[in-house]
Amino acid sequence: MKDLVLIAKDFAPIAVEREAQSITRPSLSYWQDAWLRLKTNRRALISLFIVVGLLVFTIAGPWVWTIDPAAQDLDQLSSPPGANRRATIVTPYLPWSGINADSVPISGQTIGATAEIRLAQPATTQAVRLEWDPVPGATGYRVYRNLYSPAPDGALGLPIGEIYDARRISYEDLLDLRPTRFWYSIVATDELGQEVAEYTTLVVNVIRVVTVDEAISDGLVGPNVVPKLGDEVFVKLHPLGTDYLGRDMLARLMYGARVSLFIGIIAPLFFVLIGILYGSAAGFIGGRVDQFLMRFADFVVALPFLLFMILFKIAFGIGPGESGILPMLVALIVLSWPATARLVRGQILQIREEAYIGASQLLGAKTYYLILRHMIPNTLGVILVTITFAVPTVIFVEAFLSFIGMGVAPPTPSWGSMCNEGIQTMLNHPHELIFPALLISITVLAFNLLGDGLRDALDARMRSRE
Repeated sequence: MKDLVLIAKDFAPIAVEREAQSITRPSLSYWQDAWLRLKTNRRALISLFIVVGLLVFTIAGPWVWTIDPAAQDLDQLSSPPGANRRATIVTPYLPWSGINADSVPISGQTIGATAEIRLAQPATTQAVRLEWDPVPGATGYRVYRNLYSPAPDGALGLPIGEIYDARRISYEDLLDLRPTRFWYSIVATDELGQEVAEYTTLVVNVIRVVTVDEAISDGLVGPNVVPKLGDEVFVKLHPLGTDYLGRDMLARLMYGARVSLFIGIIAPLFFVLIGILYGSAAGFIGGRVDQFLMRFADFVVALPFLLFMILFKIAFGIGPGESGILPMLVALIVLSWPATARLVRGQILQIREEAYIGASQLLGAKTYYLILRHMIPNTLGVILVTITFAVPTVIFVEAFLSFIGMGVAPPTPSWGSMCNEGIQTMLNHPHELIFPALLISITVLAFNLLGDGLRDALDARMRSRE
């Protein structure tokens, strides 16, 4: 067997070809990366769509729903959504002289019977005409109306009339009639004006009626169509009902959104901008300048907002019963910026001590570069959260000021003033309070969730590394 001879070359390592796997992705800017992270947050994305929808509702809504928010529909006072819109064509209203008794039982004797009440004519939204038999010994009568049956507690409802002549045995109700059911009660009174214990109640179903001229002028019939007496028509559509004056709720919510969102967005943008500039200057300069600026901010915080609101109204010549939108904006901008200034100052002081800031300065980075490239992106999340919380806060402030008569005054609609009006009728007509309060709640929730999403998306520390 021939000997095998090995040389050094034979012991050289074998070259192995390997294909290294690499993962590549396109380079993303700061804003592109933030948008990608925002899209993964469903709550923030839905809230963004809601905010955009509110803006469209505010701006484009009145162009689609053209009903005048101040127009009164007297045939539909406090009408709920989905109410019966049928109306019957009748003759115009004619005055009624009433009914007098030919003979009246002698007064001064014991009142021994109750009045037998009945309808003199069919009950309509034009008038409800009542008549009754004279009560022996009575010197007068009181008329009550209720939306509910007075039994068993005996609460007769709203007193709508008092008759001092015992010969008068009729009453015509023209007060806020709606197509619903009413309970009318007649109570006899003695010579001292005291009511007797017994009373008579009549249940009345009121039907909605319109005249021929009203049907034509309101566009309830087609062109070139002459309605006849007894025909049924449909009155104007109000998808969200009407308020206590017959004004369309949807139109008032649209126009009210302009006032509420205008104040709720414009005011925070201005005082947050002032706070950013003020806090950034204080935090970046530092030292005695910082101390002086912060003491002045503390002084502004101590100023009473309501007092300055009154002073601004006087300065702008806004009298009682007039809308004080401009004084409200000025007061909010002048007195609300210190909170943002404190937050931004704290963030700037923290960022200024970071190692990368010192390294950038050593490398010759300019001040504006440090502010634009590092400080603002790292404070943007706090700023946006501040704005999103400031918007609902300002909306609530507007509602409070409108509630006490210092904000938006009627007939100018705003969500706050509509809530104030709705509180007065919430027991019988809850939709007048529910709809503006619901819009305020949705707006507050949407801005809060959007702010949380933007805070996470714009936080430079959470940016994806390449």
